[in-house]
Amino acid sequence: MATETSKRDITLKSFPEEITNYGVKIYDETSYENQMAVLSHYLHNIGNKETKERKEELILAIRSFLEHKNSRKKATTNNSLTNEELLVLAEAPMQYNLFHDFFNVPFPAPKQPKFTFIDLFAGIGGFRIAFQNLGGKCVYSSEFDAKAQETYFANYGDIPFGDITKESTKSYIPQQFDILCGGFPCQAFSLAGRRLGFKDETRGTLFFEIEAILRKHQPKAFFLENVKGLAIHNKGRTLKTILTHLDNAGYDVVPPQVLNAMDFGVPQHRERIYIIGFRKDLGIDITKFQYPEPKTVGDLRPKFRDVMEEDVPSVKYYLSTVYIETLKRHRAHHEAAGNGFGYEIIDTNGVANAIVVGGMGRERNLIIDHRLKDFTPITRIKGEVNREGIRRMTPREWARLQGFPDNFKIVVADASAYKQFGNSVAIPAIQATAQKELEMLGII
Repeated sequence: MATETSKRDITLKSFPEEITNYGVKIYDETSYENQMAVLSHYLHNIGNKETKERKEELILAIRSFLEHKNSRKKATTNNSLTNEELLVLAEAPMQYNLFHDFFNVPFPAPKQPKFTFIDLFAGIGGFRIAFQNLGGKCVYSSEFDAKAQETYFANYGDIPFGDITKESTKSYIPQQFDILCGGFPCQAFSLAGRRLGFKDETRGTLFFEIEAILRKHQPKAFFLENVKGLAIHNKGRTLKTILTHLDNAGYDVVPPQVLNAMDFGVPQHRERIYIIGFRKDLGIDITKFQYPEPKTVGDLRPKFRDVMEEDVPSVKYYLSTVYIETLKRHRAHHEAAGNGFGYEIIDTNGVANAIVVGGMGRERNLIIDHRLKDFTPITRIKGEVNREGIRRMTPREWARLQGFPDNFKIVVADASAYKQFGNSVAIPAIQATAQKELEMLGII
């Protein structure tokens, strides 16, 4: 009844979209991407009551998928199927090759999950890998960046829904799930919100969306991640407000703690604050919750050389002589001004600095790698390729610094890949903490 499809048939393309003030592409409800989010979430959650109640949307999504697929292959296959036949296809997706690429992925959900979770501000799924490794099934994901959606689909077979601030996006969240997880942006709460009263002081922030979902769905627990600076943001008021609102949403919140990724098996100095909470009616004694102890300290701590590319990286990662001189002048200027900012060459026998997005992020983690023999540039550069072996880390090395397995697919250009891994969570630290949370819940 159906023919096998290929990944290029449903590669994300430029459909109706919005451009944020930051230049980030996000797709709206009418876009092909949103329809594919509807379809992918249905295919992976067929037994859910909520998915069965959206048959009209599902049929529309399938027809859109077929139309797009056929237009790329210049075919008319399956165009004449009735609505009932389309639903038969969707209700037994593994029986037909039509939806092959939604399931032929590196990180499928466990067949017999121990618990369910939703993945908010999902990025490229660092939380998802950690929770799937512990037996969890993701029943909803949301991520508004189009390139991150592309990477997410390639690895999990799900296309995340878009802007979580839209009610239409939140309407797809299943009524019941066990854990909410996500790394949300750190935002100050507005004075206007405070004037409206305590209940509304978080309105307009992305934390407000988390709070609203917790209040409505009341999952058993949550796991939130943020930058270390959240603890002192706005003189500590931001974190205090967050904790108070979580308490009022019906959760006992474990005192937040800062953990470092390098203590959990990856050679990266990356500190993040973790916030764990349990629904009050579960009667869990949060004083007994213990964050995971460091696993890799001293001589056990991994070194950057452990995650270096096995083969000689492309010459494009090696800096030009002119750019190196520019970096040196830039650093000297900042040092003269009393700033500690500038490029940095790390010791491959040590740990990397935190990988970050924007600014001089990649230049904070330069390394010396003398393996290159052919210095012929493959891109336009000023000067020539340096002979000192100075190069940037590759996207795969950044992936390894965050604990992503080597079978994680990098399907975007380098610039997007650096951004995605830089914005991601460190999987080993997340997984170690999630295990403690699941133990408290009696799930594992």
